[in-house]
Amino acid sequence: MANLIEITDFSAPELDIYARLSENQLFHYHEPDPGLFIAESPKVIMRALDAGFTPVSLLSERKHIEGEAGEVIARCGDVPVFTAEFDVLTKLTGFSLTRGVLCAMRRKKLPKPEEVCLGARRIAVLENIMNPTNIGAIFRSAAALNMDAVLLTFGCSDPLYRRSVRVSMGTVFQVPWTFLGDDSSQWPYPAMDRLKNMGFKTAAMALRDDSISIEDPDLLLEEKLAILLGTEGDGLSASTIADCDYTVRIPMSHGVDSLNVAAASAVAFWQLGRHRLR
Repeated sequence: MANLIEITDFSAPELDIYARLSENQLFHYHEPDPGLFIAESPKVIMRALDAGFTPVSLLSERKHIEGEAGEVIARCGDVPVFTAEFDVLTKLTGFSLTRGVLCAMRRKKLPKPEEVCLGARRIAVLENIMNPTNIGAIFRSAAALNMDAVLLTFGCSDPLYRRSVRVSMGTVFQVPWTFLGDDSSQWPYPAMDRLKNMGFKTAAMALRDDSISIEDPDLLLEEKLAILLGTEGDGLSASTIADCDYTVRIPMSHGVDSLNVAAASAVAFWQLGRHRLR
């Protein structure tokens, strides 16, 4: 039976997770153990549960308890379900809940890149992409368009930030991922060496005079390929591009010289996510 708790006191410490703690504070909530994150909407929460994440509590609009949130609540067992009307929850959280439900969940210890990439042929490597919306969109494309894993440099936004998770539609729980090292000193080296030691050829998505077309057949013939995408403004760093096996461009028309990194990732994953035998 659901453990329903009517919200009567905004200052209750049990609500800090939803009302007063920042994403960074949630990340460090159980330090040195992995912290917490917030999943939003029934579909996203269900995907997190399917991936083995443990719920801590739920925050649900009252009308959804017997509706869209019902299956989620049933899956979560006897964890507390804090509930109130829409206006109360919006005042508490500062935003409108997607499909009327949030779930606080425990993070897992992240695996090593070598574990994530075991058996992978096509992976995405994200360099210092800070916008959570772009991170979420890239994960959604990675899941849909044949990426076996995603690796992120330490300068990237956390894929488990609420907005990233929501934009990804929960695909952050479906595509294996981890960070390349514990701090920024690990990129580009020794992280690039780790990619090469795992057998990956590296393809930098960048507009350079010496870049090859994304349609170049040699790219599809690579047994294992890592597709590198850079930060929203400047793209990949010059040193990263120089150290890659390929520099790859997306042909464009009408004088357009670049795409948003999330849009570029979808094109790159669609074209390069395929693998042809020699």
